[in-house]
Order: sequence, then structure tokens, then C-alpha cells
Amino acid sequence: MSMQHDNPGTKDELDPHKRLTDLMHEAGNMFCADCGTPEPKWVSSSLGVFICIKCSGIHRSLGVHISKVLSLKLDEWSEEQIDALAKLGGNTLLNKKYEACLPSNIKKPKPHSSIEERSDFIRRKYELQQFVEPDDSLALVTVIPPGRSLSLAPNSSPCNNSIMDKKPSEKHPISRHGIGHAFRNSWGRKEVEHKAPKKSASLAGMVEFVGLIKVNVVKGTHLAIRDVRTSDPYVILSLGHQSVKTRVIKNNLNPVWNESLMLSIPENIPPLKVLVYDKDKFSTDDFMGDAEIDIQPLVLAAKAYEKSSINESMQIGKFVASKENTLVKDGIISLEEGKIKQEISVRLQNVERGVLEIELECVPLTQ
Repeated sequence: MSMQHDNPGTKDELDPHKRLTDLMHEAGNMFCADCGTPEPKWVSSSLGVFICIKCSGIHRSLGVHISKVLSLKLDEWSEEQIDALAKLGGNTLLNKKYEACLPSNIKKPKPHSSIEERSDFIRRKYELQQFVEPDDSLALVTVIPPGRSLSLAPNSSPCNNSIMDKKPSEKHPISRHGIGHAFRNSWGRKEVEHKAPKKSASLAGMVEFVGLIKVNVVKGTHLAIRDVRTSDPYVILSLGHQSVKTRVIKNNLNPVWNESLMLSIPENIPPLKVLVYDKDKFSTDDFMGDAEIDIQPLVLAAKAYEKSSINESMQIGKFVASKENTLVKDGIISLEEGKIKQEISVRLQNVERGVLEIELECVPLTQ
């Protein structure tokens, strides 16, 4: 896939929206790379594949170390991000790599396939990389259990190895350095609390999604000191099996992120978990507090708005601060320009001090 222009300095080339639109209209990118749904509105910026809303939820459950999902319409894209996406080649090229050795007994999901079918296929395709040519540059080193050997039958294709027939739960995990490392709590060298929820290979991604939540991590105030006089804080957001992470801000106890992250909302809505850590270069990252936020009031407000004919901006509810929750002040739910939003100031728990300000926005699946 090429984004070459006759005049490199033209406005079209410098316009991120125009460049993204051109990439979306590439022949292979007009259908979801995993199930074939037309006009996908999401993309895995790390893998380079254009995907539909249903498959995007499963990609998120894999973790950002495997697939970082962005919206083609809702997220802001930099020139560098678009350059990187264009270089990956698009759905046609990437499916040739990730599905090079797709066995005849494994069928790709269809637009109306179940969440279980999608989850099983997507995990095999990207997380376990079972369908990649053994000598492909994208292939990973496979961990073979002790006492087992990997051999090919005479005159067989290198694709027809025994690993292809194994289900994801039967295959030994591939060693990767992922976001999970950051969840370890080294404050007081405790390893029991504040860990990330473990992802079940049989359940991850196998849930229906009712919408999306856009979380803007605004800023932290009077955060805990974990280095000599300061900290290098970052935030991890967790919703069910999904986790996303902000950038690290160096030497700052009052960091301003203003960083938006997206998560899928499962049908059985869990609380949004917020964890703050201090980044350490040579040791385990230090815990700086956590909190849980009930997002059900926001989701209920968004569902009610979808059925209404209200157009003007207005306050439509609030999450009342009390001794039973961690809110510093009432979390006002408002309608602004057709968007359901909520401002949250939360007092971090299990730590000596710190407040985190975030903005939530509930996004319908139709977007």
C-alpha cells in the first residue's frame, strides 16, 4: 500500500483526516480484516489491520502489548501514527501474513458470527500467531513443552505442524513483555494486592459489548512521593479483561496528562479500575494508589438519551460523593453537543495522598 503523491507538500498529504480516509478506502481496508464486516471504523494501530466494532472489543481484550485499538473517527491521529499505519500495509497484505497457513478446518468468522467464534479465531491469529509462515518475520519463537518435539511429516508443508491443531488453551504461552508487569505492587515489596486481574484464556473477549467508554485522564494532584522527592507517575485503566495505560510523566507530583483512552463496555458492566504507579527504570514500579469508579450511571444516562429527542446541552444526572465512595465531589453527568459526559475527581485509595481527575464519555456502538 502506498501513500505517494506527485507533490509531497500538498495540503491533502498533510491533512490527517484526508490521509486516514484514503487508507480506509483502500480495497482491502473496506472490510474487517477478521470477519469481513463492511466499512470498519476501527483499526489496530500496532498490527495495522482495519476492524469492525465487534472484533475491536476482542482486540482490546488481548491487551495493548498485542493490539492497540484506535477509532478512525473518534480518536485524534498524528502524522507519525498515520505514517506507521500506512507502512504496515493494510488488510490485504497483513492477512497474507497472519493467515498464510490457515488450516482448512478453521473457518474465518462472518459478520454475524458469535463472540466465541471471533474470540477463538482472533486469539489464534494474532496472540498465538498460529497461521503465520514459520519463517515469516512476524513469527514468534514457540515454547515447546519439555519432552515434546516439533516435527513435520515428510513432504508436508511447513504450515502443517502439530501446533496448528491445538486450541489456544492447549498451547504454552508465548513470552512477551507486556503491560501486566506494571501491575505488580512493590510498595513495601508486597506482591499480593493491586495486581492486574488475570486473563482467562477461555473467557477473555467472549463477552458482548454494549458501548464504548472514552476516558480522558486529565491530571493528578498532590500524588504520593515514591522517589527521593518526587515520582514518575502513569495511570492504568482496567475494565474487565481490558487494560490501557497513559504515558509516564517525569518528576511531577501534579502531572497533567490530558490523554484519552478507549475501552469497550461489557454487557455486565464492571467498575472502572484506576491504578497509579511510579515508573522505575531498574526496579519494580512503585504503587501510588488506586480507585474504582461505577460507570453504570453514565451508561444508563447514555441509553436514556438514545431514546429521547433532547438536543440542548443540560445536566442530566450526577453520581453523589459520599463516605461510601471515593469521589472528592459529585460527578456531574451532562449532555454536551450530543455527547454524554461525566467529570470525576477521585481520591486515591491505599496510599497516603493523591487525587485524580478524569472525564468520561459514553460512546454508542453505532459510532
